[in-house]
Amino acid sequence: MLSADDIAYNPADGLVPAVIQDARTKQVLMLGYMNREAVQATVDSGKVTFFSRSKQRLWMKGESSGNVLKVVRIQKDCDDDALLIEADPAGPTCHTGETSCFHEHPFESGDGISFLNDLQELLYERKETLPEGSYTSKMFRAGRDKLAQKVGEEAVETVIAAKNSREELTYEASDLLFHLMMLLTGENMKLQDLVEELQKRHKPS
Repeated sequence: MLSADDIAYNPADGLVPAVIQDARTKQVLMLGYMNREAVQATVDSGKVTFFSRSKQRLWMKGESSGNVLKVVRIQKDCDDDALLIEADPAGPTCHTGETSCFHEHPFESGDGISFLNDLQELLYERKETLPEGSYTSKMFRAGRDKLAQKVGEEAVETVIAAKNSREELTYEASDLLFHLMMLLTGENMKLQDLVEELQKRHKPS
């Protein structure tokens, strides 16, 4: 765990720059500055807290708007004089209402993992709103047992498809992943939970 004492603060003003990055999409959200107290407050509260150079006080990002930045991971650079904070934003980070303060050009993640995260966010929304006529609404209303049963059915179909063709395997495996994501959503879990479990198991040779 990072400590406020581990940082090489600028001797002129006692501050360290902190780049904030969306932990899920990896989009850079903003740049802020922290003093020793702000770093410690961020570590202790789990919410990104800066030092305001204009107001000369600590301020937690989102203290007025509610768009707080929940800390996922903090790391310092090789010289100990800059921070990279991966966070889970509760809403738009920029005061303009944009997702990021760096919004001159549209953000492109460059991979399909962010699509899966976006898809699961949609599933969480469907779980809460249960719109009429939606297949996902029907499944969420049916409950855990039905969702688990459907995952089992899709798993069997995927096994069978693996013996047939790549095209069929792709189709059935996609169905399996989608229904697994619905089951996870129904249990208030995310794909990130599975990623973290696999990371714990991974032991590089």
